[in-house]
Amino acid sequence: MYLPFETMPDTARVWIYQANRKFSNEEKDLITSRMTAFCDQWNTHGNRMPTSFDIKYDQFIILSVDESQLGASGCSIDSSVRTLRELDEVLQVNLLDQGKVSFINQDEITISSLGQIKEYIQDGQLTSSTKVFNTTVQRKEDLKDKWLIPASDSWLNRYFNN
Repeated sequence: MYLPFETMPDTARVWIYQANRKFSNEEKDLITSRMTAFCDQWNTHGNRMPTSFDIKYDQFIILSVDESQLGASGCSIDSSVRTLRELDEVLQVNLLDQGKVSFINQDEITISSLGQIKEYIQDGQLTSSTKVFNTTVQRKEDLKDKWLIPASDSWLNRYFNN
């Protein structure tokens, strides 16, 4: 059952999907429509789960489920990935590619492939203090202080300690 994102508990599980570009207003409307419909019927073993989603920075989709009474099963997670795959195909935004790194560069979000990271570091556009998006956070509460972190606090730190 769909719930507003703000009402989801801090302990709710989250999955973050990042697009390789910003969504247009029309695309955000489409995402909202499809994700609301998905969340409203999302279930595990026939039991509907309290779920929600949010669109952040016009290019991240955050899917959330309250697992306090019922955990998401493998099949239910697969159904969410199918929905995101459909959006990915319709919008051509590369949501499911995990080989992207997102960071804030001069007040703009830069999405880079892993192969380009060294170039951004060499050019000084990505430093140890640059804010990067940690898309591996797993709880809604982590979005507050573990999602946007200095690169030195992320796996990218190895590039700054050579």
